[in-house]
Amino acid sequence: MAPLKVIGAGFGRTGTISLHEALNILGYNTYHMACCLKDESLDIKPFKEAHRNPEAIDWDKPYEGFDAAVDWPTCTFYKELMDKYPDAKVLLTVRSPESWYASVCKTIAPLAQRYNEIKSERAKEVLDVTLKVVLDGIFADEERMKDEKLVQKLFTDHIEEVKRHVPSDRLLVMELGEGWDRLCQFLGKEVPNVPYPKLNEAASFQDRVSKHLNDL
Repeated sequence: MAPLKVIGAGFGRTGTISLHEALNILGYNTYHMACCLKDESLDIKPFKEAHRNPEAIDWDKPYEGFDAAVDWPTCTFYKELMDKYPDAKVLLTVRSPESWYASVCKTIAPLAQRYNEIKSERAKEVLDVTLKVVLDGIFADEERMKDEKLVQKLFTDHIEEVKRHVPSDRLLVMELGEGWDRLCQFLGKEVPNVPYPKLNEAASFQDRVSKHLNDL
């Protein structure tokens, strides 16, 4: 189904689960890291290769069957994806750096730091990709994760970089908890007759952990 029509440049833990569901409601088939746990046929190796040499990747392959993508690892490669898909719109989901830091400290970081305890080989593979391509593996580094100011700065630096890099006519910045109106206007879609998804991302993450990681 590629090429991508929508590229999510926002980090995980910024409402990407809800956005994933919202885009699907709007008619897109949306890629999210959680898809890789549910569908083992999805090839995630290209993302590791792209971390070393992004110019060598045929981006149609990892996104085959999808026309929108959010969350990690997509947001790491938003520049390359913008170049590959020049008509794609870019969504940047944001929240306060303090609340984002608190969220990753409760979810991704503890899991990353228990990598060797994971029993599912597929889950290990997915997490390994995340650790390779996201912020130089910081989530697995307990000491660096304790540096609240450092981690928050990495988050805000990414947001500012996206705002600088993406032309204003291709970019929508969405605050955590926003609804349909601006999103649908930006994408040229009718507002659905259902509420905007407001999924509990932390609870959803923990559910995926217990379901796909064989009860750590």
